[in-house]
Amino acid sequence: MILEEKYDLIVVGGGHAGCEAAHAAATLGSKTLLVTQNLETIARMSCNPAMGGIAKGQIIREIDALGGMSGIVTDESAIQFRMLNKSKGPAMWSPRAQCDRKVFEQKWREKLESNLNIDFWQDMVYELMITDNKVCGIITKMGVEIHSKSVVLCNGTFMNGLIHLGEKNYEGGRSGEPNSRGITKQLIDLGFTKGRMKTGTPPRLDGRSIDYTVTEEQKGDTELEKFSYSNTKVVENQHSCFITYTSDKVHEILKEGFEKSPMFTGRIKGLGPRYCPSIEDKIERFSSKNRHQLFIEPEGRNTIEIYLNGFSTSLPEDVQLKALRQIKGLEKVKMFRSGYAIEYDYFPPTQLNHTLETKLIENLFFSGQINGTTGYEEAACQGLIAGINAHQKTHNKEEFILKRSEAYIGVLIDDLITKGTKEPYRMFTSRAEYRLLLRQDNADIRLTKIGYDLGLASKERLDILSIKLNKSKLLTDYLKKQSLSPENINPLLEEKGTSVIKQKMKIMSILSRPHIWIKDLLILENLKKFIEENSISKDSITQTEINIKYSGYINKEKDTAEKLNKLENIIIPETFDYVELHSVSTEGKEKLSEIKPKTIGQASRISGVSPSDINILLIYIGR
Repeated sequence: MILEEKYDLIVVGGGHAGCEAAHAAATLGSKTLLVTQNLETIARMSCNPAMGGIAKGQIIREIDALGGMSGIVTDESAIQFRMLNKSKGPAMWSPRAQCDRKVFEQKWREKLESNLNIDFWQDMVYELMITDNKVCGIITKMGVEIHSKSVVLCNGTFMNGLIHLGEKNYEGGRSGEPNSRGITKQLIDLGFTKGRMKTGTPPRLDGRSIDYTVTEEQKGDTELEKFSYSNTKVVENQHSCFITYTSDKVHEILKEGFEKSPMFTGRIKGLGPRYCPSIEDKIERFSSKNRHQLFIEPEGRNTIEIYLNGFSTSLPEDVQLKALRQIKGLEKVKMFRSGYAIEYDYFPPTQLNHTLETKLIENLFFSGQINGTTGYEEAACQGLIAGINAHQKTHNKEEFILKRSEAYIGVLIDDLITKGTKEPYRMFTSRAEYRLLLRQDNADIRLTKIGYDLGLASKERLDILSIKLNKSKLLTDYLKKQSLSPENINPLLEEKGTSVIKQKMKIMSILSRPHIWIKDLLILENLKKFIEENSISKDSITQTEINIKYSGYINKEKDTAEKLNKLENIIIPETFDYVELHSVSTEGKEKLSEIKPKTIGQASRISGVSPSDINILLIYIGR
């Protein structure tokens, strides 16, 4: 059967990557079809019910600034908000929200259904239709042929997914859902290289059976913020999370099950996430630690289901329950469902261009876990970029690529396609060399105009940004002009443990001190009145503070980025033969030939390519 409708774009998979890809392409004007095995599980939070966190929060802010939906949906489903790392410098501040899992799914579904350029189809994609190395549609398991100009694969953990639980394993893409088959073999036949990875999830618990009185309560922030720069609301009626710990006794019980653990018996071949290890992996790798922190996280406002963050495991169910009942507060706990590990196919991302289009097949894009990443946020931003570029390609428009100095999204994609990954890749602030430029507070300043020029971010978003910048400038000018006398400010300076002043000083100079913030200076009636009368928002205040306090460091980082960006502008011809580089190391030639970097900057970041190799390459291309 042939579905008569022809599409600009087919998105395969309805997870975080698929949702952002479909929304982006459709908003830009592409007729889009979202194909998923189950329309009831669109945007499902398969693992923890939270968005954001260290560096991940920056990614969600960047998605939002460009005109994506993840930030808005997070705000609309949040039950708790926290700004992490607030005790450190602003480059490290990272927003995180606990979400109502069901509401999150519902809100995403509403966003997609309200976009008239998106159609939906429930089926498993079994095969890609390819003509002359160009994708031209899909064939489903039910034999339906659907034609399109481009395809974005967002398969998550479903490609030949294998679930492991103790000595048992069975096929599945997620608990209670079938895996997908067919595409892997076809891609291998087309010349793609495949690998296996694994991830896991903890047991879900009955909240009624937990004694919260003996755990540590973790409340949300009192100074509330949100993810989206648009007019969403801050979270109300926050729900607490709770902290407890494993113990030596817990570890002993878990070790008893190691002989039945698929991780230690070798039944799992794929590498798991280094930075989100299973509890059995933690015990093995960090044997000197006698306890590990666990977070008791609610799955939503109107459910008793609890997610036990930090206790990901594939040990047998009886071992899981026995160990859980030795944890403080969980002595009488009941499980809703056990934890498990899942092994799945991925395709090393060095086979992609920066647009996330595959090098082998034209108009075919990969995003999310198929590229070896882990995490909702990493998947969502890839979906956004793939969706944008699929639209641009099919409408003969310029490709869309973010530089490492422009966004964490740019860092992530460049890391993937330049360095590849052999273990699930997750984003950290340490991966970004320009993290002071790529803060969570300025994602809109960096990216909203770009999103607007693309046609993805609305005029309303641009107007909100303009107001923020104008108010920040207004406040900065005031702080530059207004002076403070010693008698007015010295009591505060003494309280803060910083040196007092002996003569009048501009407020800006006072504010440049490490421990002084605008909220401290609101004891000054004139300043407080100025902020209130001019309706200067918290965002504008934060922007002003950071620019004043860190201007020297920010400017230095900008200069460094500009110098290194010059290498990004030196294009390497696509037909360049690296074998001819006689003075370059054998490893260097192999890596350059494999990756085929587009620029000298990208070539310099390839593992195994030395600075001397780069110098020789520059000579050969006439620079």
